[in-house]
Amino acid sequence: MPKKSLPKYIPLETRFAKDVDPSDPLPDYPRPQLQRERWQNLNGPWDLAIVASAQARPDLFPHRIIVPFAIEAPLGGVEERLSPDQRAWYRRRFRAPTLASGERLLLHFGAVDWACEVEIDGQSVGRHRGGHVPFHFDVTDALAAEGPTEAQDEHEIVVVVHDPTDQGFQPVGKQSLDPRIIQYTAVSGIWQTVWLEPVPATRIVAVRAETRLASDEVVLHVGTVQTRPGDRIVVSTAGVEARSEAVSDETSLVLPLPGLRAWCPDDPHLYDVALRVEREGAVVDRATSYFGAREVGVGRDGDGIWRLWLNGRPVFHLGPLDQGWWPDGLYTAPTDEALVFDIEATQRMGFNTIRKHVKIEPARWYWHADRLGLLVWQDMPSPRFDQKRFFEQVVKEKRRPQDLDYDLTVSPETASAFREELDAMLDALAPFACIVTWVPFNEAWGQFDTDAVLDSVARRDPSRVVDGPSGWQDTGCGGLRDHHVYNEEKNLPPLEDDRPIVYGEFGGLKLGVEGHLGAERGWGYQDFESPEAFEEAYCALMGVIEDLVGRGLAAAIYTQTTDVESELNGLLTYDREAFKIDPDRLAAIHRRLIDRLSRSTRTSRGAPHE
Repeated sequence: MPKKSLPKYIPLETRFAKDVDPSDPLPDYPRPQLQRERWQNLNGPWDLAIVASAQARPDLFPHRIIVPFAIEAPLGGVEERLSPDQRAWYRRRFRAPTLASGERLLLHFGAVDWACEVEIDGQSVGRHRGGHVPFHFDVTDALAAEGPTEAQDEHEIVVVVHDPTDQGFQPVGKQSLDPRIIQYTAVSGIWQTVWLEPVPATRIVAVRAETRLASDEVVLHVGTVQTRPGDRIVVSTAGVEARSEAVSDETSLVLPLPGLRAWCPDDPHLYDVALRVEREGAVVDRATSYFGAREVGVGRDGDGIWRLWLNGRPVFHLGPLDQGWWPDGLYTAPTDEALVFDIEATQRMGFNTIRKHVKIEPARWYWHADRLGLLVWQDMPSPRFDQKRFFEQVVKEKRRPQDLDYDLTVSPETASAFREELDAMLDALAPFACIVTWVPFNEAWGQFDTDAVLDSVARRDPSRVVDGPSGWQDTGCGGLRDHHVYNEEKNLPPLEDDRPIVYGEFGGLKLGVEGHLGAERGWGYQDFESPEAFEEAYCALMGVIEDLVGRGLAAAIYTQTTDVESELNGLLTYDREAFKIDPDRLAAIHRRLIDRLSRSTRTSRGAPHE
């Protein structure tokens, strides 16, 4: 694609920005799974310095940044670009909670893009790489040499961040130092909640549910650390309790739940869970969590066509490609209400699915999707790849996407960083019922060792569908044959013998709405000048998709939920102020389309026909 001058961006603000309290932004508990009563939020004003990478700790911190908004985000108050040859130094002081004897204090980060080192009172407590996943450090020993930590003691935390964005080797998704068209403004530094959590040394660290609908059972897999022989794990939900002696690392407990209520978009029922660790009759740790009981997979319907299945029935997945970007917060929604808005708007338009595109959201987003009832296809953020060679084939050689040479250079360092963060994503998001499909690769953006990567994800999490590469370079692996089709939607590809075919992207109709534009000029796959022409084209396109459902199409992901910067393919404007088509009309169209599957196939309840 030829290089053009950068679009001039227009400042936009969402209605949610006015509700941001700079002294206490995003105050909600950040981890809906595995909650404890005691925690301390460290969001709010921090000192910031941006200096050359080779420079030691600066003496002056001239900026004030509102954490957890990124350095480049308007809501952060800095709006500077962090270049590859710079480091960002964050600093703040805090009072630690009082710890009982034997307790530990964990410092949590929802996400920091990209690599960071954290110091407490001048002592390094750890380093982390991976810009999209949560991590924590045990900071107890750095706070006090011995004895309990007193609440009145004030401590200094320093976070040093390096983020080369698309000039490095790490997964970056759609971030770019040269944003245009489908590449967006880079995001650097802390962009999710920072918080403290006092915990016992012996504690619960993870919980995930395995559903067995046929026997009305749920198996809870409870991860623990520092348990001793004789310790017991106790879990209870819906009046049912299970106990088991703690097993090193993970203990599995079976909960029989007669009349098990399955989670689905029409009935997003969640079971609350109480968990504890007991030692000699005393409780040494307790936490609360939840799960949704559901089974997903692929299989043939009564007519022999491969479909996506949910709880013993084939379901057509219809939803938007969701970038999750905000004009005022970039990667970070201004408030929890804003985070919910996109999910509720998607449902208001009658969709039952979201494809979360090459971005990982905060844990609260997935909780909202769980409780509201939305199927989620979760992408892995893409790594950097040889874009020069890629665009040479497109522009100079005039090759079609399906004919490109995807043997792009992915260095061992790039591959290692991708696998490391992919595994961390799978672990972090495993408990959420809404996620039904993993999408490791998108359109050969850094695709490598395809079969091995897809197989690794499937083995790590057999409870979900693993998409084949979403678009373009399919190798025959993965649970879905995923096509990206723009302007050619009516030409249904041949059905597969062993997996469903889906449109992982389609549509991309463009309509700019004056007063709600994020750039002076915009881009889209098909341009429309009037709302009437846009709506007519969209309705006609959905008519094509509805016809394809009966012919074997198993899912369709429309590009996209909102406009983003200069990309104007959204069903909503970037500031979330305007639906481009009345959402009630969209809901009627989409619900009829989703229901087409039950009207056009035999869908008797039971296991998929393999």
